[in-house]
Order: sequence, then C-alpha cells, then structure tokens
Amino acid sequence: MNIIDDLKLQYKTGGMLQKLIFWNIGLFVGFTLLDVILKLSKVPFNYFDFVALSSDVKVFMMKPWTLITFNFFHSGIFHLIFNLLVLHFSGRLFSTYFNDKQMFGVYLLGGIFSGLIYILSYFLLGNVSLLVGASGAIMALLIATATYSPYMLLRIPLLGVVKLWHVAFVILAIDLIQLPIQNTGGHIAHLGGAFFGFLYIKLMKSGTDITAPLSSFFDKIVDFFKPKDKTPFKKVHRNTPKNTVNTTNKNQDFTQKQIDEILDKISKSGYDSLTKQEKEFLFKVGK
Repeated sequence: MNIIDDLKLQYKTGGMLQKLIFWNIGLFVGFTLLDVILKLSKVPFNYFDFVALSSDVKVFMMKPWTLITFNFFHSGIFHLIFNLLVLHFSGRLFSTYFNDKQMFGVYLLGGIFSGLIYILSYFLLGNVSLLVGASGAIMALLIATATYSPYMLLRIPLLGVVKLWHVAFVILAIDLIQLPIQNTGGHIAHLGGAFFGFLYIKLMKSGTDITAPLSSFFDKIVDFFKPKDKTPFKKVHRNTPKNTVNTTNKNQDFTQKQIDEILDKISKSGYDSLTKQEKEFLFKVGK
C-alpha cells in the first residue's frame, strides 16, 4: 500500500479532528502551489485577497465568505505547523466529551465568532488589516473543554501533572499580555474564540446546543466525500448449497469481527497504532 492509499485510508477512517487537519494541510499545499504557478506565469493575482478576513467593513461586505475561509488558511508553513499541533492537542481533549458534529460546529462557529470580534475591535480602533489562521477556532475547542472539565488532569513534559484550567489560564494570559505588543488582531481573534468556547458550554449546560442546526450541513459534507457506487446494486436470486451459505456467513462474520477490532483499536489508540497488515486489510475492505 503506497503513501497515497495510506492517506486516503487515514482520512476515511479518521474522525473530524483528522479531517480538519487534512483540510488545513490540503488547502495550504494546494494554494501555495497555485501561488508559485501564478508568480512564475507573472499573473497579477494574490489568492490571499480572496480568503483572508479584512477588518475593513466595506471590504468584508464585498467578500462575506472570508468569515469562513480565513479559518482554513495560514500565512506560512510555521504558522500552519504550530496551529495544527495545538489543534491536535485541543481536538483530542474535546473529543473526550463531545462528538464529531459538535467538534465541527464549535470549530466553525468559534472561528466565525472570533472573526466578528476581530472586525468589531479593529473598527473601533480604526485599524485595517487582514487575518488568516485557525487559532480562534482552536481556542474555542480548547476553552470549551476547559470550561466543561476544568479539573481534567494532563501530563505535560518537564512540568508533570497539571489541571486543564491551568493550561487554559496560561494561554489566555499570554494572549492578554501580547495584545498591545504584537499581532493584536490575532490575539483579539484568539480571545473571541475563547469566549465562544466558554459561552458554548454555558448554553449547553442550560439545555441549548447551538451547534445542533449545523448537523444537517455536517451530514452533507460527510456524504459529499463518501465514495459513490458506480453501478446500482442488482439483486440476483440463485440456488446455493447449504454448506456454501454457512461458509460465506462464517467468512463475513470473521471479516466483520476483524473490522470491529481494528476500528476499536483506532478509537482507543489512534490510526498510527495499527500494524502494516491491519492498515492493508482495512484498505482492501474499504475498497
């Protein structure tokens, strides 16, 4: 099984966290290559102008889609790597208590909310700038988890065991300290996402899940990426000896048992815990 097949299998069997990581990487690589091609062709086009969120209200009103797209694009490779590391950390914690639909909803709505706070703040300050990056959406996931389970224990290298609220407090403190120093717009977006995460849990505890309306949209996205059958299934009736039927059923039961065991292993330890043979088996069955 080559690396492309392995990546396809990881995407297919992975949860929403893995899909978010794949989307961010895929968009970064794809549009970076497009940018190189355009520069070599000397075409005067900057794709950032169409995906970055502008704090200028007039520009934003002409490009309202940027309120979503800015959450999936990054300014450079180091910006992307850092955000994906924090996304992996925050997403793993979030998935301990919530499902994939809620993760998608908090990521998307948290990112949108952080963008609105950014626009409002810069409008009041009289500043104009562009914003890209998933930081606000990631902060929404992290603070939502910290609000829901503040005393969750984490083992941090060199620090030992700490509570989740300690980690959240330090991150928020860093944003507040750096707010007037550098990347003011980015830190405002972080704080906006953090506030959304806090608000999401408070509303959920009162009985309102504001991500619920996105469930149908989430299902459509998942269905869109599912492989479609090329030909309709045709049922064929035929006489089959008893022994053949029993053997077929046993083989199907055995295969299903293997699939269940592998999927259970992924849910507990992640895709990387699978052996090469298990990955190849899962890929063949997926076909």
